[in-house]
Amino acid sequence: MRTARRTSLWAVVFTLALGAGAYAYTNSNTVGATQAGDGTGAITGFVVSSVKYNLNATNPSNIDSVTFTLDSTPASGSTLKAQLAPAGTWYTCTNVSTAVTCTVTSPQATVAAATNLRVVIAQ
Repeated sequence: MRTARRTSLWAVVFTLALGAGAYAYTNSNTVGATQAGDGTGAITGFVVSSVKYNLNATNPSNIDSVTFTLDSTPASGSTLKAQLAPAGTWYTCTNVSTAVTCTVTSPQATVAAATNLRVVIAQ
């Protein structure tokens, strides 16, 4: 009877050891936290006012810069661009609060070619 108990005990120990060994070799994946979402937000424009075309002091047929005022300050890091003619050059603008300046010298803008002012601001 002792031999039967001993054999049963060894069988149980062997089965447990085998199960533990198999568990040690299983793969596991770690997946970090992720986010997904859906939402909406209104897109509103800016009101541009007080537009001024600053002429070149030596050759007043050239425009050196365009300045204007916005009704609110664009968010930090916003892209501000201006165009003086359809399909013309997009000039980069800078702002201090609501005051915007667009240098239009590269390539040089001219009074004759300036037919409209188009302003694009993306936050």
